[in-house]
Amino acid sequence: MNGKKSQSAMEYLMTYGWAILIIAVVLGVLFQLGVFSGSALTPKAAPGSCQLVRFGGQVSLEGECQGQLPQYVLQTPDTTGAAYISSPTMLPTGSVVTITAWFNPNPVQNLNSYNFIANYGSGCTANAIGLSMQDSSARGFLPQMATWCNDFNPSWGTAATPDKWNFEAVSLNGQSVTLFMDGNVVTGTLSILPTIKLSQLNIGADGSNVQGFNGMISNVQIYNKSLTVNEIDALYIEGIGGAPINLQSLVGWWPLNGNINDYSGYNQNGQVYSTDGVAFNGTWQIGYTPP
Repeated sequence: MNGKKSQSAMEYLMTYGWAILIIAVVLGVLFQLGVFSGSALTPKAAPGSCQLVRFGGQVSLEGECQGQLPQYVLQTPDTTGAAYISSPTMLPTGSVVTITAWFNPNPVQNLNSYNFIANYGSGCTANAIGLSMQDSSARGFLPQMATWCNDFNPSWGTAATPDKWNFEAVSLNGQSVTLFMDGNVVTGTLSILPTIKLSQLNIGADGSNVQGFNGMISNVQIYNKSLTVNEIDALYIEGIGGAPINLQSLVGWWPLNGNINDYSGYNQNGQVYSTDGVAFNGTWQIGYTPP
């Protein structure tokens, strides 16, 4: 009798063992991709669910502003595709500004410099400011603050990681620069005093749409103030769905959660430069790990 039971058990394993093994492997792969992570299962904030309201000189956040993950992020190719904000009225001029953004670079980039938040000027006279990455093959996705013809390239060891969400911020105060990425801070001094002229803000490429970014971008914030390292770190800890801080100094906020609208209260809404490869990605959160 026991022999028959053992034989039945062996037959069962022979029949279903491979199926069980395949299911286990598939579950393991899905777990590695983050399908079962908390971020993938967290309810997502709808477009415009958190925004800044300005009334009578007072500013306040209204809506779902507790760091809920966005439903969508902007996805751009490395050629002929970007979002742009034409003639933004409130963005700073002079040489004091802070720009922050979340971005996820595709490992395959075709150009030498990948501008993901940029303003384009004519030659070196414009000294437009932006956030960029240097050539991946030569520098390993080394981030930089670009003022065109006067780039500031940090030399820290931890560069941006492809296929991963990174947070970068640049804080400019005159010729002094603070560049922050994923908790790493580097400071430096520009050789000339830049004059910011943000006549057109581009997200995913430079103003001429020549140097494009291949990847995903989210939660772009611009301040007419040089934020401190502690303030920038607080933004980073909030995560990709974090609301702005220092609300009085906020002059532009594009969550890119399904549209290119400005939720800073100044209504500097944008549009798509080209539909070639530009899309809003609703499955971006797979593999996202909060700070």
